[in-house]
Amino acid sequence: MSFHTNSTTRRSFFRLGSSVLALPFLESFASAKAASATPPKRMIFLGGGFGFTKDTFYPKKAGRFSEIGMTEGLSPLARHKDDITMVTNLTNLGASDPHGGSTSYLTGANVAGTPGKRFHNSISCDQIVAQHLGKNTRFSSLILSAKEADGGSNSGHGKGLSLSWDDSGNPIPGIDKPLDLFRTLFAHPGDSRAELDARLKKRQSILDLVRIDGGGMKRTLSKGDQEKLDEYFTGVRQVEKGLERQAKWADIPKPKAPFEAPDEGITGEEAIHLMYDMMIIALQTNMTNVVSYRQPVCSLLAGMGVKLKAHSLSHYGFSQPRILASRERDKKCSSLLAHFIDRLKEAKDSDGSRVFDNCIVSYGSNLRSGHELKNVPAIVTGGGAEQIKHGRNIVLPKEDTPLANYWLTLMQQGGIKTEQFSHSTGIIPELLS
Repeated sequence: MSFHTNSTTRRSFFRLGSSVLALPFLESFASAKAASATPPKRMIFLGGGFGFTKDTFYPKKAGRFSEIGMTEGLSPLARHKDDITMVTNLTNLGASDPHGGSTSYLTGANVAGTPGKRFHNSISCDQIVAQHLGKNTRFSSLILSAKEADGGSNSGHGKGLSLSWDDSGNPIPGIDKPLDLFRTLFAHPGDSRAELDARLKKRQSILDLVRIDGGGMKRTLSKGDQEKLDEYFTGVRQVEKGLERQAKWADIPKPKAPFEAPDEGITGEEAIHLMYDMMIIALQTNMTNVVSYRQPVCSLLAGMGVKLKAHSLSHYGFSQPRILASRERDKKCSSLLAHFIDRLKEAKDSDGSRVFDNCIVSYGSNLRSGHELKNVPAIVTGGGAEQIKHGRNIVLPKEDTPLANYWLTLMQQGGIKTEQFSHSTGIIPELLS
């Protein structure tokens, strides 16, 4: 494990391992009404940008990894080879623009294909899951993003604020700094009930000031302005729901931070490590059961000493140095995922099982390699999907199997009772056999 900021404090904490991580969970559950001896299902959606190197990342054939081996790009995951599954021949049928990046990764929507609208997205699968698994948690879902100098457009993420979109197809902002996530999750001065009430009242007052009677105004507006006004009111309603949820949880204290607040300017690999570790604590302390994380790409490359932006590196066929840089990036991403799986396996849940055993974790991208939209990478891990037998690369018999089928399968494995998602045509039986 590698921690670089406030390293002494964090190293000493994590050396103690999962026994310490279990303490905040027990402290929180002592007062939470949702306490249960049986851990809930958790679902985690991780997304990167611009895919991976075609010739060295993807397995060439189907089979168990113990038999076909791990590719160079997947090699850092070798210690978890029996606990991961890769699915080949998935395509996001709604994606038509390779520069759209992660915009429709979790929605499957053709954002430019709705007549009369320049842009129209739909709800992302993590938010559907949150409606079911997030009812009794402090946060219905934890939405994380990454601070990139270019806003993410050069990182293969498109123009979205995160991977998550609400039920009206509007982008949901993500927490993009480890420090902000730290402040969101853990108790700190100013968290008394009286101070929280004052903040909630102030925010509600601001909403009262900006709220207007849009019904009469809409009749005088153009169609485009009416849509903008609808989006505005949707945003207001989302804020109001958030205030209601904060008020509901105001009497249940947040857990104390197990390490010092991270530095303000952490980016790249350090940021991913910290985000991963705080995600696990959020799961243990019953703060959420659903997480989406749009991960940094450009800052990760910069930390590796790669001077190219992710978009430029995606055109790696131009030179041998770019090919080598792309391959090193692949291994770095796999190494970070392996670290996350390590932590999930070490962390203890409410019944003494591993947090890993109760999670369904998906890792992938809306692009395969460079700007290729077909046959996107999809890795799933975790023991929460009891019907998925891990340790293999599955090559689906039909090319361009809808990515929405993959999401539908995982949603059902997470206990979500639905038969349809986006453009799905059914579940993926090969994943469950």
